[in-house]
Amino acid sequence: MNRYPLWKYGVVALALILAFLYTLPNFFGEAPAVQVSSAKSTLKIDPGLKPRLEDLLTQGGVKPDAVFFEATAGGGTFKLRFTTTDDQIKARDTLQRGLNPDLGDERFVVALNLLSRSPSWLTAIHALPMYLGLDLRGGVHFLLQVDMKQAGQKRLDSVAADIRQLLRDKSLRMASLNRVEDTLELRFKDADTLNKSRSEITNALPDLLLQEVPDAEGVKLVANFKPDAFKRAQEYALKQNITTLHNRINELGVAEPIIQQQGADRIVVQLPGVQDTAKAKDILGRTATLEVRMVDESAEAAAALASGGVPFGLEKFTERGGSPLLLKKQVILTGENLTDAQAGFDSQNQPAVHLTLDAKGARIFRDVTRESVGKRMAILLIEKGKGEVVTAPKILGEISGGRVQISGSMTTTEAADTALLLRAGSLAAPMDIIEERTIGPSLGAENIAKGFNSTLYGFTALSIFMIAYYTLFGIFSVFALATNLLLLVAMLSLLQATLTLPGFAAIALTLGMAIDANVLINERIREELRAGVNPQAAIFAGYDRAWATILDSNVTTLIAGLALLVFGSGAVRGFAVVHCLGIMTSIFSSVVVSRAAVNLWYGRQKKLTSLSIGQVWIPGAAKGTAGRG
Repeated sequence: MNRYPLWKYGVVALALILAFLYTLPNFFGEAPAVQVSSAKSTLKIDPGLKPRLEDLLTQGGVKPDAVFFEATAGGGTFKLRFTTTDDQIKARDTLQRGLNPDLGDERFVVALNLLSRSPSWLTAIHALPMYLGLDLRGGVHFLLQVDMKQAGQKRLDSVAADIRQLLRDKSLRMASLNRVEDTLELRFKDADTLNKSRSEITNALPDLLLQEVPDAEGVKLVANFKPDAFKRAQEYALKQNITTLHNRINELGVAEPIIQQQGADRIVVQLPGVQDTAKAKDILGRTATLEVRMVDESAEAAAALASGGVPFGLEKFTERGGSPLLLKKQVILTGENLTDAQAGFDSQNQPAVHLTLDAKGARIFRDVTRESVGKRMAILLIEKGKGEVVTAPKILGEISGGRVQISGSMTTTEAADTALLLRAGSLAAPMDIIEERTIGPSLGAENIAKGFNSTLYGFTALSIFMIAYYTLFGIFSVFALATNLLLLVAMLSLLQATLTLPGFAAIALTLGMAIDANVLINERIREELRAGVNPQAAIFAGYDRAWATILDSNVTTLIAGLALLVFGSGAVRGFAVVHCLGIMTSIFSSVVVSRAAVNLWYGRQKKLTSLSIGQVWIPGAAKGTAGRG
């Protein structure tokens, strides 16, 4: 009746062993580290950089405990672990001087970080510590304000280009088109042209509100966005900026960054483990602007380039290989016109990059390539005010349909890198940092200690009460409670979830809810004993009849937790994740694990006369011994 088959004990034992192994990395703590990543999208870090890093550190008189390379979509990141913070600071300064001799043109980002001290054999089985949030691990917090006015004006500039192209295609001539604040002013020489243009613009651009205004120089149309269209443009700018920040920060290997919208025009960026605010700003500053310009290869430009001068209307930039180019200042296309970029092969089976443009970009590209066959077109990536030519292919013919192929002297890896850079996009509107906070690792350690102590004190108080009230069955309940805590931490580590202070609160709440199931089971067993049922049958009936109540209560609580997880955000979601996982582990531990312990202790006693489950009061009788073992 109360005997588990051997395989069930094996399942429980295996679960406990795995839970212990995956919980273990959380007890090794974190060590100070230095993170080396690329400061430029065109610079890729690979494992070949490791000897150079070790040589620089040897020259600086500091030795790392371990060196790790993490591959990312954009190349990779090196993380070097040290014993003390003094070694960490010294290594940071040494690598900064060695890797970036020209402070005006930094090629590498050297930032402070934290790394787990877990031994390699645990890492080999993917037993990793759970991620800690900003309030526990420390790091930097930024609040960014998106310039919505600039976003609207930028969108108006794009619409102005569409209007010019539209009226040119319809052979309708304007006297002038200017943007004045948040409106476009279109002047015409006669009313007939104005009316025809107004009709064409209304059909092609329904988001615009057009109004005819008297003008001393002729007739004038004033165009601005309808309120809902202007709001959509601002929302698009905010989402585009969030996507761009995700693309850039994720490529740097920052563990579990938080980038989310706050209010109508603000973005919150949290980078756990990054202790250097200046370097964190540098990470945010990597957001790049993509531009397409024509290369000037005229004899005058070549002569000026040879003499070191730059003619009026041109700018000097550098290709990937280091050779200089003179580009025209006129920007043909920007990253906003690019919808996709994928690496592939051309008709000669050579590596190439295939671009997809939006309707506006396809139209402009068709016209430019038709008029510029045989000339070179440069794709320029501007970061931190400095531009670098990603590629400058020659135009072989008119390109229509919005599908563009870039090929030439590039490897498969270079084609993939170029496609990644082009996909990363640019900011749809400028942003300003209006708030920044740095949470040091010492404050994070203090928060961890407080959270750990609150959980420990709660567990201890529950254990004392359960053992005092239910004696041996109280010990079984405490064992199940400890198993629940072990399984919960193992699940959080295995899923690489992020633990925050609200997560610690959820752990404490889970302990209180988990012990409730064991109280139900113990009281059910007591009720059976009061009814005169023999001890073995009382154990069986107690677990069997308590199961439905335990399941109902946990399912209803799980529904509430899932609602918090779906509709909550930030700290609420952190609480909900731990809460939901805790409910599932508590069902297993309170029913399966505690029953296995009880069966192992009492199951093989054929002539069981009493149970050690505290005092059992039987109506109409003296103090019963049925409940005393």
